[in-house]
Amino acid sequence: MRTELVSEAGDRARANEDFASVGVPASGQGGSLVVLDGVTPPRGGTGCLHSVPWFTARLGGALTELTVSLPDVPLTEALALAISRTAAAHSETCDLSHPRTPQATVALARWSPETVECLVLCDATLLLASPDGTVTPVRDDRLARLPRTLLTSAEAVDGTLRNKAGGFFTAAADPSVAARAVTAAVPRAEVHALAALSDGATRWTDLFHEGDWPDLFALVREEGAPALVERVRALERADDGAGRAVLGRAKTHDDATVVCVEFQDAKDTHGIQGNQDARST
Repeated sequence: MRTELVSEAGDRARANEDFASVGVPASGQGGSLVVLDGVTPPRGGTGCLHSVPWFTARLGGALTELTVSLPDVPLTEALALAISRTAAAHSETCDLSHPRTPQATVALARWSPETVECLVLCDATLLLASPDGTVTPVRDDRLARLPRTLLTSAEAVDGTLRNKAGGFFTAAADPSVAARAVTAAVPRAEVHALAALSDGATRWTDLFHEGDWPDLFALVREEGAPALVERVRALERADDGAGRAVLGRAKTHDDATVVCVEFQDAKDTHGIQGNQDARST
């Protein structure tokens, strides 16, 4: 198995709020990856004494351990356990009922010799590449479906659209949100490589429309994960419009994270094509 990981802060003056890891059990059979994108809160406080990087490190560390040490526990349950563990670490000092309590988007994948399991919550992305070159995105599109006028409204700024029906869902302090995640499972033989990306990295496709998902995956495989981030940064610098407001955040440069895993039995595939959406739950 070959892995590549890059995570770059959008602003060197601020801490990177993303988290990324790859976990492999001592047996060497299977593994997991975790990508979290911490939600930068608007001004006005969060009810919490801790920073977003503190939260993503705690949640990400718990997810890395649980997805490897409990291979038979469904990913939704692992996420619920990780959220509960993280909440317990600061429930006595912080108001976890605050709508802007630290939270994150989630992309999880776990593989065994038989199966590849996927979980996505909010606007992170998983890409699965099959031996025939098809690239399948696993995405949670509830945020993308909301009208832009709603996303820039007072409700979006104060956090009341989060983790409620009719809005969108993130991992915060309530473990029941794990049941809202988009999940998928495919036979391991149908996946020869996969990638997990925060929305700062998927801007190449989502915001700038430089290529589709197969194009993005081909770029990562052929030129490396850092090349994708470098191209996003160049596009951001060239286009001031990249800092448009989303959920009360106006960022020209966003934290960008890419994790790519290629299995040992993978064969080089050129001209990756196909673009199917996996949204099964």
